Amino acid sequence: MSPLEIPFPEINPIALQIGPIAVRWYGLAYAAGLILGWLYIRRLLQSSQLWKNDSSPMSPDDADELLLWVAAGVILGGRLGHVLFYHSDYYFSNPLEIFAIWKGGMSFHGGLLGTGLAMYLYARRTGISVWPVMDLVSAAVPIGLFFGRVANFINAEVVGSPTDMPWGMVFPGSGPEALHPAMLYEAALEGIALFFILRYFTHARLALKMPGLTTGIFLTGYAVFRIFCELFKIVDYRLIYADYPITKGMVYSVPMFILGLWFIYRARSRANDAAEEKTA
Repeated sequence: MSPLEIPFPEINPIALQIGPIAVRWYGLAYAAGLILGWLYIRRLLQSSQLWKNDSSPMSPDDADELLLWVAAGVILGGRLGHVLFYHSDYYFSNPLEIFAIWKGGMSFHGGLLGTGLAMYLYARRTGISVWPVMDLVSAAVPIGLFFGRVANFINAEVVGSPTDMPWGMVFPGSGPEALHPAMLYEAALEGIALFFILRYFTHARLALKMPGLTTGIFLTGYAVFRIFCELFKIVDYRLIYADYPITKGMVYSVPMFILGLWFIYRARSRANDAAEEKTA
């Protein structure tokens, strides 16, 4: 090992075991992301001044049921996305492994689709407009993304490409070379940085008063950060075409970016139209 390489810390993936029941750090990380995201959504709903007409679109108690819908969308969509988008050949040959989510393997883009469907069904069932529901969840998603990437680190998955940088890390099961700790880059950008960007827009620029704007900022911001981080994850199984540094994560993020721009345009256009009607 080179003096510039960092050995992977010996982290037991099992946080607590009682007899045959094992509680893994991976599951705890996802649970922490969902619960803290739910608490943040409740906090946003308690701040009526952040919303259009200074009125929250739903009560903080409504967020309790929303948590259940979002959790289902994240878990089911994230797992199916990982199976279908990245390792379909392996899982179709080993179908029982599809259900072994404790071993890791979740796709953000799959989770996004699953959560999108869950939010739509929740809004339709409760009669609440889907736009503020999406904005609420979008504002909180970076919290879950941070903990999800920490879970990837604990499981030594979603590793990066070989590097000679001093923070390169040798991951178990990924050969003797030092690799970019790409999941930590994503935790910093998609998690911490994106959260504070959205926080700025929701609190300083009152983005929640324009339905869909927060969602648009989240989609475009995530897409940019994800594509950037993918530059450090150029590994064979993620490439669309051999010898071309274009990963599946990059390609899946392009529609997010375009959709995010449309959300921003729609929100701002409606806000401008409403302002013109008031002055007419």
